[in-house]
Amino acid sequence: MKETKILMGMPITIEITDKSKNKKEINKIFDYFKSVDNRFSTYKKKSEISLINKGLVKKEDFSNDMREIFSLSEETKKITSGYFNIMTPSGIYDPSGIVKGWSIYKASCILKKDGFENFYIDAGGDIQTSGKNSSVEKWKVGIRNPTNNNEVIKILELSGEGIATSGSYIRGDHIYNPNDTIHIIKDIVSLTVVGPNIYEADRFATAAYAMGSKGINFIEQLEGFEGYIINSNSTATFTNGFEKYISNKNA
Repeated sequence: MKETKILMGMPITIEITDKSKNKKEINKIFDYFKSVDNRFSTYKKKSEISLINKGLVKKEDFSNDMREIFSLSEETKKITSGYFNIMTPSGIYDPSGIVKGWSIYKASCILKKDGFENFYIDAGGDIQTSGKNSSVEKWKVGIRNPTNNNEVIKILELSGEGIATSGSYIRGDHIYNPNDTIHIIKDIVSLTVVGPNIYEADRFATAAYAMGSKGINFIEQLEGFEGYIINSNSTATFTNGFEKYISNKNA
């Protein structure tokens, strides 16, 4: 069973290959993403994050989810030496760089709690895999060419890992270096991270992209993570262990 809906401003696809799948379970996950959007969207005037930015919600009144996101964001900021920061140059909180991966991971936990083992969740290109696909093989995930979005340049095989890609080729220059807010990141166009789950992969992909060409070195040093970076000259560089994920059927 596979279904796609537009939520949180992006397509979200859920596919479950367990025999016990049903539409009710998929709708449950979509409802969860709706609740995340209602709480964390900076575009919704009445969302909790918007009310916080307006000074209408005090820290002691934050929801448990908001407390968790702020705590995880601070942790990520420290690990990445400030390259991840939910405080924007304009002085408001924008946790989107961590909320997407976090919510995908949380959604996967809901499915696992309900007894499902074989599925994937794709939200705007960030993916959590689990178990096997309908062919009883690892899930195949493509990395797109940042200069030609219709071309897949690498196919990876994943089962249980999360994969996230940060870049400027779809949404423009939406990622900035918190340590240098004046200059736009121009030396790289795409950075993909594979990690133990999508929450981990997503937060470090965002931070590593903000580092520019140095980001791949940061991922190389992270235990349990692999990365693939494409610079502005369309030259790709990947970490030492990345090849283990590349499909043998890759051209």
